[in-house]
Amino acid sequence: MHSPSDTPDSLPRRSFLRIAGLTGAGWIVTSAGLTLVESVAGKLFMPVNDRLDALLLKPQKLIPEFPVSAIEPDALIENTFRFIPRIDQTTFRLTVDGAVNKPLSLDLTTIQQMPLTSMVMRHVCVEGWAAIVQWGGVRLRDLIQLAQPKADVRYVYFHSADGYYESWDLASALHPQTVLAYQMNRAPLPAKNGAPLRLASPIKLGYKLSKWVTGMTLVSELAQQKGYWEDLGYEWFAGL
Repeated sequence: MHSPSDTPDSLPRRSFLRIAGLTGAGWIVTSAGLTLVESVAGKLFMPVNDRLDALLLKPQKLIPEFPVSAIEPDALIENTFRFIPRIDQTTFRLTVDGAVNKPLSLDLTTIQQMPLTSMVMRHVCVEGWAAIVQWGGVRLRDLIQLAQPKADVRYVYFHSADGYYESWDLASALHPQTVLAYQMNRAPLPAKNGAPLRLASPIKLGYKLSKWVTGMTLVSELAQQKGYWEDLGYEWFAGL
């Protein structure tokens, strides 16, 4: 199990060669029909564009993490936006689209075969409460890199199964401690906490950390709608 302090910025080639053994049903590329080996084992290790390459290589300040003994299993309040959506994890797909060269549609098996990042961090809610939680999942930068963003990409929109929507700046999305989590406190992520995938990061307030994430759209400019709470007057960047 990897943590942000010991996981290299470049994804391990051997890990992706193991992924390459998956069948085509586990990996779908919606553009040129690239195979997993072509898109991951080869293209990932080539510069996508100068701007993205610079962001990936630029050292980003890591937030100090907590020991496992500090986890507060009962402190995380279960806020829901509208309802807890029912998601069939056997047919679930995460899409990555927008201003990218290789749009993606990934099933959970493929995502869980990618290098795991685990971190114990404080989740901070704008309402004034906090909880120390261990999240485990795939780094967002790894997914973004696979989709090969175009040179003018500056923002990422996140879409959720319950209708919630959010947007982030690209640098925050590429932070090495920003993950799409499928584990919580060393167990599978519960549906009430955002399964099968939710955002987790120690650099953003809780309302930026979308649950039940089904899609990511990369864009060069923000639309009039920036995020559910932001459109009601909350701060957009919401950094910690």
